[in-house]
Amino acid sequence: MSQFGDFEAVCALVPSYTWCNLFYRQLLDQNPKYLVGPSATAASAPVGVNVECGIPRVDTDGSLGNIADVIACGVSIFIVSAIIVHAGRRKAAVGRSEIRILFFIYLATLLLQLLTTGSLLEQGSTALVALTAIHAGLVATLFWWLLGNAIVATQVVEDGTLSSIIPLSIIGIFFFIATTYISLDVALTLTHTFGPSNPPEALASIPLFVLTSIWPGVAALIYLGLMLYIVIGVLNEIRPIWYYVISAVLFILSQLAYFLLSKVICQGSSAKVDGSFIATLLETTTVVVLYVAWRSITEEDWDNNDGFYP
Repeated sequence: MSQFGDFEAVCALVPSYTWCNLFYRQLLDQNPKYLVGPSATAASAPVGVNVECGIPRVDTDGSLGNIADVIACGVSIFIVSAIIVHAGRRKAAVGRSEIRILFFIYLATLLLQLLTTGSLLEQGSTALVALTAIHAGLVATLFWWLLGNAIVATQVVEDGTLSSIIPLSIIGIFFFIATTYISLDVALTLTHTFGPSNPPEALASIPLFVLTSIWPGVAALIYLGLMLYIVIGVLNEIRPIWYYVISAVLFILSQLAYFLLSKVICQGSSAKVDGSFIATLLETTTVVVLYVAWRSITEEDWDNNDGFYP
């Protein structure tokens, strides 16, 4: 029976679940006999641990890897790059520097996702473990910066100044280092503090689960609550509310597509694609809508008096 912090079920049922790369290496070192089926051979194994349906590594029996998600990541990288450029042009916008940092971190996660879930690198390899650990660190940091943008939007501190950037960066670095270290310890058993699971086949890590699953949800909820308060309670606006609500719905749909549709699509396509590409496109659409929401409540230039706090 699954317990809090267990990854065994999700690694078997959800194709291309990124953090399973860490547990695959843990099992490869601690109990390789537990790896069966497609996971038994590291050179061709898909992302996951004894996954019921997974996309084989590229060049395995003609496999293109997770080509659909690779393409989705490529398209998303282009879109997010354009958003970063456009956000930089809004010189008078509140939180311009902070939201661009948020988008830069999301851009970095897309680049890493392309490598960690694309079925391009050999399962259990040190390179894949290291990239996955960095990916986990950036995801935890991403949601801190999301929450940080909401804090800056309250104007508790002046945006774009050292009093804003330095504290947010220090806490962001803490999230990155802590999550990356825990991820490496889970996979490589560096100190036996956070790994291996006991027994190894339990695929359990409460700290990793909290930082990569619980924390993002909590941060997103607090962000939504703060932004709705600002839009309704401070700005007395209605239209921006819908942007934030739509972004929340899109984010929820992206997670549903990832966890519920991936296996269905994988089996229906004979392990050619899974639902990860849909999740990626929905997550990027979420980011686009958040940008539109931010635009709707901020000034574009210093001569415009219809912006955030007139």
